[in-house]
Amino acid sequence: MTPAGSAERIMSVAYELFSRRGVRDVGVNELIERSGVAKATFYRHFPSKDSLVLAFLEQRDKLWTVDAILSEAQRRGTTAEEQLLAIFDVLGEWFLREDFEGCSFAKVLLEMGPSHPLGRASIEYLAKIRGHIQAAGEEAGLVYPEEFARSLLILMKGSILQALEGDVQANKRAQQMAGWLIEHHRP
Repeated sequence: MTPAGSAERIMSVAYELFSRRGVRDVGVNELIERSGVAKATFYRHFPSKDSLVLAFLEQRDKLWTVDAILSEAQRRGTTAEEQLLAIFDVLGEWFLREDFEGCSFAKVLLEMGPSHPLGRASIEYLAKIRGHIQAAGEEAGLVYPEEFARSLLILMKGSILQALEGDVQANKRAQQMAGWLIEHHRP
């Protein structure tokens, strides 16, 4: 296995395990064993478990937040408002998938707390999501776009939590509330 290949294998295993089980439940020895790498190889690529979790959060942001949710919502809507509402359609499809596991950023934040470096990193990634929403709100001409983004993110996170509880229609209710929220923020 090439050095790059071993790093990718470790990341792949970490992505799967951290997404499903969170970070505290997954130990370094399990990551090493499932990755099929030597301990020295693991630590050469990731000097600590926290450094691997930070890499996981970065990858989760790119693969899930940007590539899956936001890009797909943009593809589905022709206007900024339609794109904002389409976020909930994308979430709803995710809720029905066999591999639906919830929001990794929220999980890590809850596991580690807001003062831990991993909790702070999770807060930063959630703020990035809010920034994307705020930009779409600005593009839609909504007033108080930062306030709007904070409220829409509450609806997104709330629908994810509801879906984890078994409510696979949570996205539809949140989408309806998002429509009301957009109306409230029109000039």
